[in-house]
Amino acid sequence: MDSKTPQPGSSIPVPKAARGGLKGYIADVTRELKKVDWPPVKETNRLTGVVLAICVLIAAVMTIMSFGIDTIIKLIQGKL
Repeated sequence: MDSKTPQPGSSIPVPKAARGGLKGYIADVTRELKKVDWPPVKETNRLTGVVLAICVLIAAVMTIMSFGIDTIIKLIQGKL
């Protein structure tokens, strides 16, 4: 017989999340978050600034490309 197949009369183990409900889930999440090695606040703020700057840059590039493509399409259609 396969060792993974449950034997008659034996119980199948229930996952931990199903046993604890919402309270158990929150306790597990809290326990795991305490294990995380969080970066210093200064580094977090710096990296947040980098992400925001890149987002603004991408938005500006896409806006310029949109206006450029719109102008090209209007020139092709003769509406400009």
